[in-house]
Amino acid sequence: MSSVSLWFKLSVNGARLAIETTYEMATRKKKEGTTAAPRKRTARAKKVADEAQTVGADIVPSVTIEVDLPSDSPQTGVSVPQLSDWDYHLFNEGSHTRLWEKLGSHAATRDGVKGTMFAVWAPNAASVSVMGDWNVWNPDQHALEHRGPSGIWEGFVPHVGKGAHYKFHIRSKFNDYRVDKADPFAVMQETPPETASVVWDLDYEWQDGDWMRDRAQHNAFTAPMSIYEVHLGSWRRDGDRPLTYREMAGPLAEYVRKMNFTHVEILPVMEHPFYGSWGYQCTGFFAPSSRYGTPQDLMYLIDVLHQNDIGVILDWVPSHFPTDEHGLSYFDGTHLFEHADPRKGFQPDWGSLVFNYGRNEVRSFLLSSALYWLGVFHADGLRVDAVASMLYLDYSRKHGEWIPNEFGGRENIEAIAFLRRLNEDVYKAHPDVQVIAEESTAWPMVSRPTYVGGLGFGMKWDMGWMHDSLRYFALDPIHRKFHHNDLTFRIMYAFTENFLLPLSHDEVVHGKGSLIRKMPGDEWRRFANLRLLFAHMYSQPAKKLMFMGCEFGQWREWNHDASLDWDQLDSPPNATLQRWVEDLNKAYRTIPAMHELDLSPDGFEWIDCCDTENSIVVLMRKSKSQPEQPVVVALNFTPIPRHNYQVGVPIGGHWSEVLNSDAVVYGGSGQGNMGGVDAAPIPLHGRKWSVTLTLPPLGAVFLSPSADVADDAGE
Repeated sequence: MSSVSLWFKLSVNGARLAIETTYEMATRKKKEGTTAAPRKRTARAKKVADEAQTVGADIVPSVTIEVDLPSDSPQTGVSVPQLSDWDYHLFNEGSHTRLWEKLGSHAATRDGVKGTMFAVWAPNAASVSVMGDWNVWNPDQHALEHRGPSGIWEGFVPHVGKGAHYKFHIRSKFNDYRVDKADPFAVMQETPPETASVVWDLDYEWQDGDWMRDRAQHNAFTAPMSIYEVHLGSWRRDGDRPLTYREMAGPLAEYVRKMNFTHVEILPVMEHPFYGSWGYQCTGFFAPSSRYGTPQDLMYLIDVLHQNDIGVILDWVPSHFPTDEHGLSYFDGTHLFEHADPRKGFQPDWGSLVFNYGRNEVRSFLLSSALYWLGVFHADGLRVDAVASMLYLDYSRKHGEWIPNEFGGRENIEAIAFLRRLNEDVYKAHPDVQVIAEESTAWPMVSRPTYVGGLGFGMKWDMGWMHDSLRYFALDPIHRKFHHNDLTFRIMYAFTENFLLPLSHDEVVHGKGSLIRKMPGDEWRRFANLRLLFAHMYSQPAKKLMFMGCEFGQWREWNHDASLDWDQLDSPPNATLQRWVEDLNKAYRTIPAMHELDLSPDGFEWIDCCDTENSIVVLMRKSKSQPEQPVVVALNFTPIPRHNYQVGVPIGGHWSEVLNSDAVVYGGSGQGNMGGVDAAPIPLHGRKWSVTLTLPPLGAVFLSPSADVADDAGE
């Protein structure tokens, strides 16, 4: 076999880069559908220039080069590489972040014949072929070519286009192991239980330019962030059928906007074989679930949300993957994506496999997946699942079931390095997004920059607040005074991370019951307690997240196979609770003191956190832009109304009652302060002024200086 090669030497940051275009010429038996190659091919310098500019080359050739090829060069079997040497290098060193553009299936034209270029990583394969519905799933018809030490196999198949179903047939070098695998880089998969990949494109005309231009201010630490967590398959249904991406776009956007949430967080949309995993055991790290439509349909959903000024955060799972044979497990007859030793490669809690973060190509795979969802799908953030399971080698393992690191410790050094690289790469490419860690331990500096030793996340879920709060609210109020610390302890660590307070799906499944069922007492007290829980949440300095159905007090726990019980909104207690959440969100979004310094100690003060006997706390929230308009929040965690309760305030004049969870419109008893109170020059709680309040039973009141008072204070 002879070849003609064109070499361009380019200087890249002091290094030498060789870009080679190779045409292999051989005489082969022609197969059906082949045509003779043209006599002459023009390799235009623009393609080389683009490649060079992509990698930062300093010198770009600007000439057109013509190459004469023999006339007997066949069409089928002549495979011009989709990947350059630079791609191979980046991939193998673990720093390629755009692999979806190179691996997988891509429409291509070779010598005037349209078809599809296939590429897959299988370094321990003896042979790889692509089979699909065009060749009656024949594993012997379309073999791929091995691209040397990169471990990548690649080939062009003519007359195969969009919509074709395919798999890779892999024959391993070891034990003659053979397996049919879905494409790890496919952008679309068959709807489970079918497992084939689908040739597809990512063409879409976005209409969210205004949102993308201003996205940085929507995702800023000083902006309000109130997230509505959604499972697409069960938010709303048409009978027993989940809505498609396009069907739910309008209703979801309308509802979220009505409820004044700022963002939607979607449980993993990546393709997953087991629906009951909710997407947390996915096999398609580049393919949105086809249960709800095509990639373009998901783009449409996100586009519509953006056009309604709603951000979109996607759950993303780089911590583990399922053992399904068609997926990533034992991919080429070896433990390619996972660790071979089950003490590192098997996750006992979920019966799944753990990524080998020490393998360069696996890091390239995961980095590319993260940047794919942020770039191609315009996601405004990623919520990274199960970070704790990545950080600790002994996570959910008994003594003797795990391997210490090289220093004898339990920290997963390779995973730590990956997470830091992930956040560095994401924020370099998309500085206006947020990467949020679901991390449940006391690991330090999760949301601090990597250059000071942190993991580099933008935010971290405050799981401690969630556990403490739900434990406290489950108590009969008569016992709460003995557990006052559950309310106040959080502030001891509240500003060590950029925290987000979650009331997530994990708290309303697997027999835990719904939030309303966790509350003690009769129906009235249950709803009063839940309104108080939400008031407690929104008064705290942090961003917020609430799982769907909690906002109206759904009675049964979440079931992924059924729609939310929207008919319960016909019941006044549920409807008035929903109104409370709507107005809480509105106040949170519109009053700077409620959100602007969520992540700074400058935005919070205790007024009185020591009234344990009455189970009352009083706090103050402040802003930088309107320091003269703080918000004072008083919360009464007992069913006993407190009359003539005095609270110190920073300024005199009239204080308006901005919110009262016991208002009749929210289903309360109507006890309160008649819209506001006047401060008296009586010092209390270290402040020169004080107000005398009525604190409603199991209720919260939010107070703010009236406009004229605030103006005088500002002067």
